[in-house]
Amino acid sequence: MSGVLEGYESGLIYLCLPIVDNLEKFVAACINGGVDLVQLRDKDADAKSIIAYSRLVRKVCHDLGKPFILNDRVDLALEVEADGVHLGQDDAPIQLARRILPKGSIVGLSTHSPVELEEGNTEQVDYLSVGPIVATPTKPGRPGTTLEYLRYAGQYSQKPFFVTGGVTPDTIPQLVSLGARGLVVVRYLTQSDHPENAARALRSALDASLDKLG
Repeated sequence: MSGVLEGYESGLIYLCLPIVDNLEKFVAACINGGVDLVQLRDKDADAKSIIAYSRLVRKVCHDLGKPFILNDRVDLALEVEADGVHLGQDDAPIQLARRILPKGSIVGLSTHSPVELEEGNTEQVDYLSVGPIVATPTKPGRPGTTLEYLRYAGQYSQKPFFVTGGVTPDTIPQLVSLGARGLVVVRYLTQSDHPENAARALRSALDASLDKLG
C-alpha cells in the first residue's frame, strides 16, 4: 500500500479543492488541522493554471510531509511531479497512468456503483472513491449514490476507499459505522472562515468515531 495509505485503518482525511484565494495558506491551514492528503481538482482551469497552482500546492504539501494528488490529468501530474493522480471513470486508463507515472505513484479511481467498485477491485489502483453519497454541487448532475452504496463498499471493497459527499463532523459517526475509514472533504473546508479549526473538528470526529469501534 502506497505511502500515507498505510495509515488508512486509523482514518484519513482527504482534501479535494479547486483553485481558491490564498491557496497556499489555505492548504497549509487544512494540513495543520489534520488533513492527510490533498488533491487539486479544478474542472474550469486551463493547463497552464493547473501546472502553476499544482506546483504551489505540491510545495506546501511536501514541506508539511503530505502527498499531493492531481485530478484527471496524468500528463500534468508527471510535469509537476505530483505524488499521484485521481482518475474518473471516463479519464485516462489506469494502465496508461501506471506506464507514464513513476513507480510508486498513488493512483485513485472514482466509483459510483457496485459494478464500478467490483471492477475497481481488479485494477492497479491504490484506492477507490465511493459516492457522492448525496448530491453535491462539486459534481453537478450526478445523483447521490446513497448510504447503501457506502454500506456495500464497506463489505466488498478490496481496496482502501474514501467516501465522498456531505462529509461533516456530524455525519462522520454514521459514515464510520458503515465502513468508512477515509473521507473526502470539499465544501466543509473550502467554505470555512477558519479552515484549520474546521479540519480539527473533522479529525476529532473521525478519531472519536473510530475509538468507539475499538
